Amino acid sequence: MLKILRVIAVVVVAIAICLGGTIYALLRGRHPSSTGVVARMFGSLHRLLGIRLMTRHYGTFNGPAIYIGNHQNNYDMVTIASMVPERTVSVGKRSLIWIPFFGLVYWATGNIFIHREKRSSAINTMNQVGEIIKKEQISIWMFPEGTRSRGRGLLPFKTGAFYTAISAGVPIVPVVCSTLHNKVDLNRLNNGVVICEQLEPIDTSGYSRENMGELIAKCHALMAAKIAELDQEVAELERQG
Repeated sequence: MLKILRVIAVVVVAIAICLGGTIYALLRGRHPSSTGVVARMFGSLHRLLGIRLMTRHYGTFNGPAIYIGNHQNNYDMVTIASMVPERTVSVGKRSLIWIPFFGLVYWATGNIFIHREKRSSAINTMNQVGEIIKKEQISIWMFPEGTRSRGRGLLPFKTGAFYTAISAGVPIVPVVCSTLHNKVDLNRLNNGVVICEQLEPIDTSGYSRENMGELIAKCHALMAAKIAELDQEVAELERQG
């Protein structure tokens, strides 16, 4: 019964967020900060799912950057979505536009669509994204794994986020969320603790296309280590009750 009530509540509230967020974003002229506002609205849904969400940001950093997060499952929308900062839009596959209600608010909030199936189109889009970052002084949120990990750990990273950061001359800012796989049972009242944390910005000025692999490996190792650390902290917090 609890599962049914939760599903109904989440669907109703999510549709309301999509519709309200679309109107809000259009009234603001698709301002880049609209994405973060709507993302944090979705993040507030963690309470309906019985999740105790803890978020940690790094200092006062707020300059243009490429934010990269670990992409786990559909619950990312109510956890790591809370971490999207001001003046930050995301890059997503073009098919997102066809998702009822969500596709509309995703477009209205100024996010950037990419045709991932066509490599030439994807590269051209990422070049354009680099120019947008420099011209508009905005940040970009990306999931470098390119797909949901669904319990398989941190997957290998694709190059798009790192190529764009180097091209635009902006830092990479990793954002990680503790493990969500098998975390949420909709029939369970309390689904425990989830921690999301923004890490220290990583300077990309010393990297180029030739040694980009080193940057990718560095970011992957840092994020994997921090996820393991957060998982250990979550386990300890839940043991303490």
